[in-house]
Amino acid sequence: MLESLGVIAKYKKMILLVTCAAGLITVAYSLSLDKSYSSTAKILPHQQSQNLLSAITGQMGGGGVGLAGGLLGAASTSDLFAEMLKSDDIKDAIVTRFKLMQVYEKELRQDAYSQLMKNVSIQTGKEGIISITVEDRLPQRAADMANALVDEVDKLSAKVNMAQAGQSREFLENRLTRARSDLADAEEKLKAFQARNKALNVPEQARAAIEGVAQLMAQLASQEVQLASLQRQFTDWNPEVKNAKAAIANLKGQIARMEGQGGGSIPSVGSVPPLGQEYVRLMREFKTQENIVSLLVNQYELAKLSEANNVSTLQVVQAARVPERKSKPKRAQMVLVVACASFLLSVIAAFVRERFAVMPAEEREKWRRVWHDLKPFSAAQKAE
Repeated sequence: MLESLGVIAKYKKMILLVTCAAGLITVAYSLSLDKSYSSTAKILPHQQSQNLLSAITGQMGGGGVGLAGGLLGAASTSDLFAEMLKSDDIKDAIVTRFKLMQVYEKELRQDAYSQLMKNVSIQTGKEGIISITVEDRLPQRAADMANALVDEVDKLSAKVNMAQAGQSREFLENRLTRARSDLADAEEKLKAFQARNKALNVPEQARAAIEGVAQLMAQLASQEVQLASLQRQFTDWNPEVKNAKAAIANLKGQIARMEGQGGGSIPSVGSVPPLGQEYVRLMREFKTQENIVSLLVNQYELAKLSEANNVSTLQVVQAARVPERKSKPKRAQMVLVVACASFLLSVIAAFVRERFAVMPAEEREKWRRVWHDLKPFSAAQKAE
């Protein structure tokens, strides 16, 4: 210990000189750097727009799977907003609004995008709150850009939700048109049969069985509509698609159990004569189409409501404020780190010099030869 302190004391001038020189150079360098200011806005995405779309399929049999809940996969809403903040649409709007190509002195728009994202930090907390931090040379512009990012992501989210709602509305509109046509056909066939067989009597138990099967078949048709909509957006590996397929399989199982194993006949009407069973088949088809139309009408109205909904998709938890203190450069921290590193390196250099000073002449000569041999190698590397 005393020997080490002795070495440090011996080379104290060198250590002090190196440490002070490095510190002064760092001070001069830090003073040449531009000041940078940081401003942070915090937002909390809410579920209003997604809940409307989820309600479209929430009435379907088997519990339903919301269309909007899986619009962009299994990621959380906050993660989706964080990704949207990095989209070219938003970057383009910010670059244009604040004339960042001139501010960043960039000739290419993509270079301005890259510089912008270097100055923007996006973090998602466990509670779903997204923090948007912007760094800039001007404190006012830092705050304005952070608030502008909030405005732009709100606009983009509303645009995406409205587009998805429009697609869902068109899909449901086409399906509803077909369902109404099928209902009209089923009604005509039932009326024609009743006109030919006016005295036909069907037991009340059979009528109840018809209603039960018809409701299940309507739910099955609605689930199939939902599955078709999901498959237009996702692969079969998506959890939403898998859940919809499982719900369809469950409904088919319930219908099969109610109808029995007799090729589609309902157990409650097994004693009904053939003419009555034909009536049961036509009535079941009519009730099924009637229930399908009823479900699709509700879903279609919700889709129209969602498409027309233009409310904010997020809540501003904290608007960005003009910062009063700079965030960079952290001069004191820079000087302290460099000074400590310089002190340690100079101490190591002092011990190395001391080791060479007391080294035997033969060993010192060996090290000189090694150093001499390494010089051509390092020179060749530089030449390459």
